[in-house]
Amino acid sequence: MAELNHTAKRIHNISPRPIRLTLDEGSTAVYRLSSTEWFQTEFQGEGTREGDDAEYRLTTTADESAVIVGRKAPEEEGWTMVGTVVDVAPADEDEA
Repeated sequence: MAELNHTAKRIHNISPRPIRLTLDEGSTAVYRLSSTEWFQTEFQGEGTREGDDAEYRLTTTADESAVIVGRKAPEEEGWTMVGTVVDVAPADEDEA
């Protein structure tokens, strides 16, 4: 059996507590995931980001080497790729 993605495992283990994610384009924000699931070795999570009313979806890439983030605003029909997660940490208590 293939190994689970390390970044996805960290996200799953911290959730449902607030999570600070840093993306490859340099942004850092606090996300609150309402669900995380594994489909064998594939990962998916859904939730919101502090200060934004859009929905966010996190999923492993096709080769499961990275976790990517998609965003869907309330008035949008489809998902927009936001970036790739490069760092995961629990959010500070005063941010939660």
